[in-house]
Amino acid sequence: MRAVVMHETGGPEVLRLEEVARPEPGEGEVLIAVRAAAVNPIDWKYRRGFMPKQLPAVLGNDVSGVVAVSRADGFAKGDEVFGIAASGGYAEFATVPARMLAKKHAGLSHVQAAAIPVAGMTAWQALFDRGGLESGQTALIAGAAGGVGHLAVQFAKRAGARVIGTGSARNRDFVLGLGADEYVDYTQQDVAEAVSGVDVAFDTVGGETTQSLLGTMREGGVLVGIAGAPPEDEARERGVRAELLIMSPSTEQLAQIGALVAGGDVHVEIAETVPLEEVGRAHTLSESGRTRGKIILTVGT
Repeated sequence: MRAVVMHETGGPEVLRLEEVARPEPGEGEVLIAVRAAAVNPIDWKYRRGFMPKQLPAVLGNDVSGVVAVSRADGFAKGDEVFGIAASGGYAEFATVPARMLAKKHAGLSHVQAAAIPVAGMTAWQALFDRGGLESGQTALIAGAAGGVGHLAVQFAKRAGARVIGTGSARNRDFVLGLGADEYVDYTQQDVAEAVSGVDVAFDTVGGETTQSLLGTMREGGVLVGIAGAPPEDEARERGVRAELLIMSPSTEQLAQIGALVAGGDVHVEIAETVPLEEVGRAHTLSESGRTRGKIILTVGT
């Protein structure tokens, strides 16, 4: 099969399309013929060596495709599925554990489905599992137009929360169009001065943004970050609980989010679809930090 293999860390040029052996599914896994795979920030962080990764490696977590071989209960050859690959998603075939897999709804395209797993479950778990967001509360989403953020805005709104998004001016109309009640352009306003009384803040950006969010929180609020460890000691002094979220795959959540997208209740924004052969360009787009929504690699037919 063809796969994008990384033998060393560096720029996009280290991603090489090669012929490699097809992986074999273990017990409780399926082999899928990949139709689409998402590019996530963690992929280029691995590529650049910011995080350790055993080499050579095939990157890519989110995949959607068709079951070619099943060694898992509940899945059969020919099923259309989506989930988180164990063997690397930038390839024509990938193995996926059944606990990280769900059947694709008829109303979902493979491109949409590939955009859901990591981003969707991360947003869901940040808001509800960690944040405990409830109807009537206020949720602040930093990086509201991004792959994770734009889903979080919609999940929070559907839950009955008052939703405030942050980002640059060019994304204001997009985020408000997703249902956000307010939008703060962080390039023009200090978020901590513009917003107060936040029950749940979800930080998808990290760095200085994390610090600014602390000033928006009410006592007893929850700050959940995914781009770096939040300042727990300072948060505690303010009476805020701060947590770093590492997403845990859930078949039930994956299926639930897929149903919301398939039914038109949640919109998945696709920034661009890129052929597998142009994976380097996809990484450059992702690394720019300026994309709206998800970047998807198209694989197979």
